[in-house]
Amino acid sequence: MRKSCRIALLVPALVAGLISSPPLAETRLPADQGEIAMSFSPVVKQASPAVVNIYVRQMVETRRSPFAGDPFFEQFFQGMGQDFGPARRRIENSLGSGVIVSPDGIVVSNYHVTGEATDIRVILSDRREYPAKVLLSDRQSDLAVLKIDADAPLPALEIGRSEALEVGDLVLAIGNPFGVGQTVSSGIVSGLARSALQVGDGSGYFIQTDAPINPGNSGGALVDMAGRLIGINSAIVTTSGGSNGIGFAIPSDLVAKVVDEARSGAATFTRPWAGISGQVVDGAMAGAMGMALPQGVLISDLHPQSPFAGAGLVEGDVVLSLAGQAINSPQEFVYRLSVIGVGQAVPVAYIHDGAELAAQVTLGPAPDSPDREALTLGPQAGIAGLSLARINPSLIQEYGLALKDEGVLVTGVTGIAAATGLQPGDVILTLNDQPVMVPGDVQAVAEIGARRWQVDLIRQGQPLRLRFRL
Repeated sequence: MRKSCRIALLVPALVAGLISSPPLAETRLPADQGEIAMSFSPVVKQASPAVVNIYVRQMVETRRSPFAGDPFFEQFFQGMGQDFGPARRRIENSLGSGVIVSPDGIVVSNYHVTGEATDIRVILSDRREYPAKVLLSDRQSDLAVLKIDADAPLPALEIGRSEALEVGDLVLAIGNPFGVGQTVSSGIVSGLARSALQVGDGSGYFIQTDAPINPGNSGGALVDMAGRLIGINSAIVTTSGGSNGIGFAIPSDLVAKVVDEARSGAATFTRPWAGISGQVVDGAMAGAMGMALPQGVLISDLHPQSPFAGAGLVEGDVVLSLAGQAINSPQEFVYRLSVIGVGQAVPVAYIHDGAELAAQVTLGPAPDSPDREALTLGPQAGIAGLSLARINPSLIQEYGLALKDEGVLVTGVTGIAAATGLQPGDVILTLNDQPVMVPGDVQAVAEIGARRWQVDLIRQGQPLRLRFRL
């Protein structure tokens, strides 16, 4: 009986305690880094207004082969690089994301989002909409810089230093996946210096994150916990078309360099030219060269006009670092050069005959010498409309040729020449069994005239022989 009384007496006490409890504390923003780790909302509120949606319309020309669907001929003619059938023009729409990086309307996105489009619309998170023009496009880095004109300063993200990132840092990915509207996903930096992914014209150099990134996120922001832009989301590894937790972003240090060039009025991004082909030093190679650890990039090919050759490096040397930053892949080599920029003198550490040495290399654009001797064949030459140039370092870089390529480069095909199968980027070695070294040699042979033609050439590093009648 006493036990029951005690329980009954506790009930009023509990009710009284509830009634007299203090009111709930008012909601407030986190005050320090420790509290921010419990909520991303302050970072999102700061960063999301600067992330925009980008809508692109462009006219593309396509050709349908009469052999389409044929299991043999379709594969055969694709391998020959031939396009058949009448050209058809159609409007192509695409959707992506972008980031405002300055209040005056400078927007960064991916090259593969904007391409070479002329009709681009940028929509802010508050639904304001503006037309945009392309200031600079760079296919190799997969970056594009746009400009929008607004009547008031726009929300913008500060560009942070991607070099300061460490694996394990918290990051947010902001974009417009699948066109559903602005979306935020969180994760960590799961890898740095990733260079095996094929994006743009070559393998790039990326920040890897496990923050979910999906189609439509391309061009969006990867931000740190201070709300700074530390990457432009560019690609994912997927087997299903959706996020598998492996996303890649272009480092903000390169983004900042590209934006600076766009502001200077450049329409293209100029990289320093190394004039080097290299390969990763693996364990077996390091052992053979007496290196304690596999590190650096082995110089496998070196152009005579390379600034590194001018500084005393030779084939077989191993480049360890540029400006104090370790180099461990050819892609990282290109990235470091791009961030350093043209006109800079940088210290280089390298290994030569087992000894670690140092040199100073002044970086510059690829030399446009010897003279291109450019010309276009006229009707009297038989292959009218064929544009040619003598190969030099500038053309090697522009067309992605091998460093040791010599001879005559095809730079354009129009008129009769378009029916020959020749393509821009082809390196002509012989014409009708006559060796050619400069455009004038091709012109001389072509003016002799013939009904049947034979061209030996190099296309994308592979030898090829074309035969045709005109």
